[in-house]
Amino acid sequence: MDIETNESIFGRARRLLLGNPRDPNDRSIFHRLSLIAFFAWVGLGADGLSSSCYGPEEAFLALGHHPMLGLFVALASALTIFLISASYSQIIELFPTGGGGYLVATKLLSPRAGVVSGCALLIDYVLTISVSIAAGADAIFSILPAGWYEHKLSFAILGLAALTLLNLRGVRESVVPLVPIFLTFVLTHFFVIIYSLVTYSSYAAGLPAVAVGEAHSAVTELGLGGAIFLIFRAFTMGAGTYTGIEAVSNGLPLLREPRIRTGKRTLLYMSLSLAFTASGLMVAYLLFKVSPQHGKTLNAVLFETISASWGDAGKLFVLVSLLSAAALLFVAAQAGFLDGPRVLASMALDRWMPSRFALLNDRLVAQNGILVMSGAALATLLLTRGSIRYLIVLYSINVFITFCMSQLGMVRHWWSIKSKQTPWKIRLLVNGLGLTVTSLILLSVIAIKFNDGGWITLIVTGLLILIAFLIKKHYASTTRQLRRLDALLEKVAPDILLPIAQPPFNSKAKTAVIFVNGFNGLGLHTLFSVLRFFGGEFKNFLFISIGIVDTGNFKGIDEVEHLHQSVKDGTERYARFMQGQGYFSEGLYYIGTDVITAADRAIPDILARYPNSVFFGGQLVFSKGTFWTQWLHNYTVFSLQRNFYHKGIPFVILPIRV
Repeated sequence: MDIETNESIFGRARRLLLGNPRDPNDRSIFHRLSLIAFFAWVGLGADGLSSSCYGPEEAFLALGHHPMLGLFVALASALTIFLISASYSQIIELFPTGGGGYLVATKLLSPRAGVVSGCALLIDYVLTISVSIAAGADAIFSILPAGWYEHKLSFAILGLAALTLLNLRGVRESVVPLVPIFLTFVLTHFFVIIYSLVTYSSYAAGLPAVAVGEAHSAVTELGLGGAIFLIFRAFTMGAGTYTGIEAVSNGLPLLREPRIRTGKRTLLYMSLSLAFTASGLMVAYLLFKVSPQHGKTLNAVLFETISASWGDAGKLFVLVSLLSAAALLFVAAQAGFLDGPRVLASMALDRWMPSRFALLNDRLVAQNGILVMSGAALATLLLTRGSIRYLIVLYSINVFITFCMSQLGMVRHWWSIKSKQTPWKIRLLVNGLGLTVTSLILLSVIAIKFNDGGWITLIVTGLLILIAFLIKKHYASTTRQLRRLDALLEKVAPDILLPIAQPPFNSKAKTAVIFVNGFNGLGLHTLFSVLRFFGGEFKNFLFISIGIVDTGNFKGIDEVEHLHQSVKDGTERYARFMQGQGYFSEGLYYIGTDVITAADRAIPDILARYPNSVFFGGQLVFSKGTFWTQWLHNYTVFSLQRNFYHKGIPFVILPIRV
């Protein structure tokens, strides 16, 4: 009784925090959960747009006493944004089901290349969450009294917890509350840029000539190579500006149908807003001759300079602008929460990561992936004490690894189809330029950041890749062992195809209710174990199969209906086989996100029709129990048994050795 009460309290608390369960069989669920381009721009674009809080500043400061060269850097940054966006637009066309850098590298290069790209993305998304939250906390506490600064890390952790909770509630629920913050940032920053250009319109028109003169001066002082290196180094220092562009291709399953069109529109919104903001702010620095001030960002100096003559209205404008920028940095963590679990799930479906990361909870979100991303981000924040100075060193290397591999895969693809009647040349040119630019940035970022701590990112990524290969090796070994069980399929196949008359049903006879998962060797071994151990005790056989809706099949109503048909066919094959052996037999199937919950729904109907029932389930038993067997395989049958025992229903677990 106490257990049931505690579970009831826990269930009510969970429902209060996360909301009511959702039905994956609801045909309208995909439309209601998906994001239109505007909301996708908010959820996925905030990562890139928030980088304008620090990317242009990093690039501008790297120019030293040649600030006018910033015009060239601003132009190069805008062109790079449009180039990377154009290349990812082609990826969206070629891979409309999503997957981004992981899927592109897997399909177009090799599965091993896909693992490298996927692991790099996972680390990048963890750092996206950590950097965004740490930067947001820094920005907010720079406005607050100095005595409060000691609470910054605690505030960052609370922010991480809040975002985790929002994402566990669902995709739309995690994005919609953030819209006012996002729009406030966009409006205030767009206003500042346009105000700067209008106020100094005559001077702005002469900026190119001034920049060219500055370039001649730099060549005289540093030499041609030195001047080019100075501009390229500043361009590289602002490389964080380009992170987040890949998020749309990774998050396509989250978007409203037609996904290709929605994805391209989202990418257009992102590229236009990011290019305008990042390059526009750098031009505004030049127009207002902004220079660094201790304890203030260049954006803060710019906003204060512009509004200095506005009185109290100016102070309020600066406060609102800086608060929106600080809050947007928190919002930017959404890219990590939305796309990180997606990449993790894709790798889990291919058995590079534990299969549990492909599962969905009753809110139809990848709960395990969200919790892992949140936990990893928490560990990163604690290890670095939330220092943005340390975190930014670790950041932006990995995303360019994925950029390069994606572009290389696309270049290889266009070259491979050059003999076909397709406009492959222009597409090859776009991805080829993307590969060249992102490769140069990657090499430069590694060179600049390596000795400062960038090597840590590379080591952690390498360790994750090693773990992925070990996981794959274990699953491959298990698959080979399970093939021995599937040898039974050939023996029973002829009996299934024969036309069979169903024996008469006796509701008072003993019934063996067997949980199966597809028509396979494991299910047949469980069935034959029941027959071997219990002989003729059972006259009725009922087979129950629960189809699990996961990230692999929760992509549209057609995929869910295909799951229905597949699970139904599997249970019917068991029933036909036992009917051929002279037993009354039926098959039932249920679709859900959790076996325990679906089984609970099935119990009343089963016991009403078969009151004299004993339930059975098979469990794999490995010859050597190791850490891998405990971590990489589910033991759902034990949870089923406990649940049935609490209800006073007999449940027998039959060991299946492999």
